[in-house]
Amino acid sequence: MDLQLDGKRAIVTGGSRGIGLAIAHALAGEGASVVIASRGEEALVAAAAELTTDTGGHVIAVPVDTGDQDSVDRLVERTVAELGGVDILVNSAATPWSSGKPTDFDSITDDVVREEIEIKVLGYLRTARAVSPHLIAQGWGRIINISGLGARQANSIAQTVRNVSVSALTKNLADELGPKGINVTVVHPGLTRTERLETRLAERAARESVPVADLERELATNSIRRVVDASEVADVVAFLASPRSIAITGDAIAVGGGVPGPIYY
Repeated sequence: MDLQLDGKRAIVTGGSRGIGLAIAHALAGEGASVVIASRGEEALVAAAAELTTDTGGHVIAVPVDTGDQDSVDRLVERTVAELGGVDILVNSAATPWSSGKPTDFDSITDDVVREEIEIKVLGYLRTARAVSPHLIAQGWGRIINISGLGARQANSIAQTVRNVSVSALTKNLADELGPKGINVTVVHPGLTRTERLETRLAERAARESVPVADLERELATNSIRRVVDASEVADVVAFLASPRSIAITGDAIAVGGGVPGPIYY
């Protein structure tokens, strides 16, 4: 299937590593010009060089702080200046929840929740706010928000609030922007094989003298009983970013390999 992405112009925040990097790779591989954006300039420039080599595509690195509207505005302005416009926004800039965050009620301070909302919810809103006038003016666009299956499970107040909030943001944007030719969707990854997970498992394997494959099998409690790779999440996002996805907007797409038991409808 031709995804009709050749010549499209995309911004991927959080594009220097993990799922964001995999999404940028998929879009560039389909012929889109891609701006990858994140706070760490050194890693960002290295990622852009890697993507250009791997895909032969046009990839630009632009540092951004999605907690700052001025920084976000500059990101979009540079994208438009260098690519001639923008068609696709993928919001993937967020701190991984598993990075030592508290989960119990007594430990969830206002600041913990505020930080999660600031980066993952308001950060996504800021980028959508900056990009949407360009999409509206041309009568076509795609916004894909990367959230997480934490939206469907009560693991932590802060984690659930941030992910559910991204879903609510997505639906509101989809309803308002849909008549203007813009589809907005939210994608919920589960446990995903990224560089970070590979490093964590390799360190544990070395400590416990256990094969990494065994550790992955232990973690894979989803329906398909294996860890989903970041590239497989990216394949879904590439479709949602394409003109082929016209029938899907405002909805959440789970890409965690299935959750045994519950029925979502």
